[in-house]
Amino acid sequence: MQTNQNISDSNAVNAAALAATGEVSIRTRDLDLFYGDFQALFGVSVDIKPGIITSLIGPSGCGKTTLLRSFNRINERYGNVTTNGEISILGKNIYDADVSLPELRKSVGMVFQRPNPLPISIYDNIVFGLRAHTPRGELKRGMDLDEVVESALREVQLWEATKNKLKDKATSLTLEQQQKLCIARLLPLKPRIILMDEPCSALDADGIERVEELINELRERFTIVMVTHNMGQAKRASDECIYMYLGKIIEHSSTAELFLNPKEEQTAMYIEGRYG
Repeated sequence: MQTNQNISDSNAVNAAALAATGEVSIRTRDLDLFYGDFQALFGVSVDIKPGIITSLIGPSGCGKTTLLRSFNRINERYGNVTTNGEISILGKNIYDADVSLPELRKSVGMVFQRPNPLPISIYDNIVFGLRAHTPRGELKRGMDLDEVVESALREVQLWEATKNKLKDKATSLTLEQQQKLCIARLLPLKPRIILMDEPCSALDADGIERVEELINELRERFTIVMVTHNMGQAKRASDECIYMYLGKIIEHSSTAELFLNPKEEQTAMYIEGRYG
C-alpha cells in the first residue's frame, strides 16, 4: 500500500530506503494521452521502482518521451493535451485538484535532450530554482547559498572545474559540463525523481561515459527514468527497461532479462536491430 504523502515532502526517505519498503515511486493505470485528436498513449499501466535507473526504449514516435513528460505534467505546456487514467507519484495522484504544478515539477525534475543552461552565471544557474521556490525571507534567514552551490557542483563533479569562475556565463562551459550543470541545478530543490530525455545525445563518447558515471552515482538517492535510443547505453546504465511501441508498453523487465531473454517477439526484433 502506497503512503499518501505530500509529493514534495523534502523530509521523506531517499530512493534506496523507499525501495526497501517495496513501494514504487511512479505508478500509472490505464493512462491514455491525446494531442488534439491524435492518441499518443494507449492504456499505459506501469510501476517504476525507486533506487534504480529505468530506461524507456523503442523506435522514434513510440510514445516514450510523451510518457516521460507525463510524470511531471510538462506535456501540458504544449497545449491541447488530454489525459485519461491515473498517474501516482509517491502515492499521490498528480491529477488531484490539490496538486500544485510548481511543487510537482520541483519534486519531479527534468533533464532535457540538449543542455539548456540559463544564459546567466554558473552560480546563478544553481540558485535560480531556490530563489524561485523559496520565500525571500527564508533565503535570507537560514540558507548559505555559497554552500548550496558548492555542494551541488561537487555532487556532479564540476566543482574543481568551475570554482574559480562561478560568475562566468554557464553557456561558456563544454556541452558535457553544461549537462552536468543542468543536473546540478535540480539538486538544491531536493527532487524525489529525475526524468532524463536522452541526456547524452548531444555529447561525444567521453562525455557520455562521464555523464553515465554521474547518473549511476545518483541512482540510490533518486528515482531516475531515462529515455534513450542508444541500446548500448540502456544496457550499461539501467537496471530495468521498458520497451514501447505505438504508444503501448510491450515489455517491462530487468535490463538483463529484456536483452538476453525478451518475452515478446516485437522486443526481440527491436533490440536485434531488425526494425526501429
